[in-house]
Amino acid sequence: MRLSALLICILCSLLFTASRAGDDTNNNNSSAPFAVDIPAYLLPIDGLDFDYYMKTCPGMEGIIANKVKELITKDYTYGASLIRLYFHDCAVRGCDASILLDQPETSEKYAGPSKTLRGFEFINEIKAELEKQCPKTVSCSDILSAIVRDATTAIGGPYWQVKYGRKDGRISRSEEAEAIPMGRESITDLIQYFQSMGLSPVDLVILLGAHTIGYSSCASIRYRLYNYQGPGNCDPTIDPQYANFLTRYCQDPTKKVQLDPTTPTIFDSVYYQNIQKNMGLLEVEQKLFVDSRTAPLVKALANQPDLFYMQFRAAMVKLSKTLVLTKDEGEVRLNCSAVN
Repeated sequence: MRLSALLICILCSLLFTASRAGDDTNNNNSSAPFAVDIPAYLLPIDGLDFDYYMKTCPGMEGIIANKVKELITKDYTYGASLIRLYFHDCAVRGCDASILLDQPETSEKYAGPSKTLRGFEFINEIKAELEKQCPKTVSCSDILSAIVRDATTAIGGPYWQVKYGRKDGRISRSEEAEAIPMGRESITDLIQYFQSMGLSPVDLVILLGAHTIGYSSCASIRYRLYNYQGPGNCDPTIDPQYANFLTRYCQDPTKKVQLDPTTPTIFDSVYYQNIQKNMGLLEVEQKLFVDSRTAPLVKALANQPDLFYMQFRAAMVKLSKTLVLTKDEGEVRLNCSAVN
């Protein structure tokens, strides 16, 4: 019990520090020494509501949930793919379904970091079905928000309620998606990137935990295995046995390799235990355990499975509110891949 209490205290301390980091205005506000700012993600967003489609499309959530269940039953790996697709959408211009726009060579879908994204056809299928049931009603951004929740639940992750009422963006630029992290960044760069989205260092560590499932390509990690800071060198921070496996397995750069080598098909916190054992597949994952800003949370999550489950739910709710468009700020696309 004492250990559990200590780990919770560490998390709370990190949450408090993250919420205060970079906020110089709080340090200068001597007139209200005990004032506490409510985090923006906890404030209600005008235009979003749990019951937004209750009258206009009451079967919306059921239709999406059934389609997602069918997909995950056929191919479990789509769970991780849909979570990744959602992050890529929210990371550029907010959660506005701009990643779904198909404008050859110019939209986000065609940026380098987007090349391995998938699930576009599946989303279009759901949109087509909803257009039959409730024409011109359900936005693609709301569909995507519901899909990622149901996909997470289908693979054993937490459930959360989704507020609806998002509108779809009309702009999608590939150059803006080029800045999405690819796994080689420093922790400082990642923290700054997440803060630009309104997310904290705690959210960073939690959302990277989505790598408890899914896979990466051998091509993306070969530099760690064969040419790390010099020809023929292997990254010395990788566990020797794990490095031996990867160097043999990834001779073919087209192969896919599990992000979690221990429990790759289970949504759990073993991912953080792997990092403690120097078995983080991506370089940035291993850096989480040596950076003083993130290492305490990695340790807490590795030993508290329920803590990861709870915090992942909270981080996804927070992510889903990133720069959303409501009311007349966007549109309800008739086709998710094209503006009206």
